[in-house]
Amino acid sequence: MSEAVKPKIGAYKRHLLVCTGPRCTVNGESEALFGRLGETLKAAGLDQGELRVKRTKVGCFAACKGGPVMCVQPDGTWYYNVTEDNLERIVEQHLKNGEVVADLVFHQAEPGAC
Repeated sequence: MSEAVKPKIGAYKRHLLVCTGPRCTVNGESEALFGRLGETLKAAGLDQGELRVKRTKVGCFAACKGGPVMCVQPDGTWYYNVTEDNLERIVEQHLKNGEVVADLVFHQAEPGAC
């Protein structure tokens, strides 16, 4: 029996969880968002360094309205209607400058809730 190898992940400041479940968006908008996110983070310089952002697909958040839906951790900020334009706002305001884009938030966890 082989021994499991401990995985390694590079340091990052925030982790974006993007719902790509079939009920979040009906025409594949969530998958397209996830694909565009990698390019957007790289263009913003958030693919490396102190502000590095990691991204992960999630099968379902059970928050199936107003998609695409994205959660920013460890901030506990849940965004809805993450269109291409709104994604740019989230990247600039929240990920680069630390300011939540309030009009796109549908849930905000209490600090330290996790």
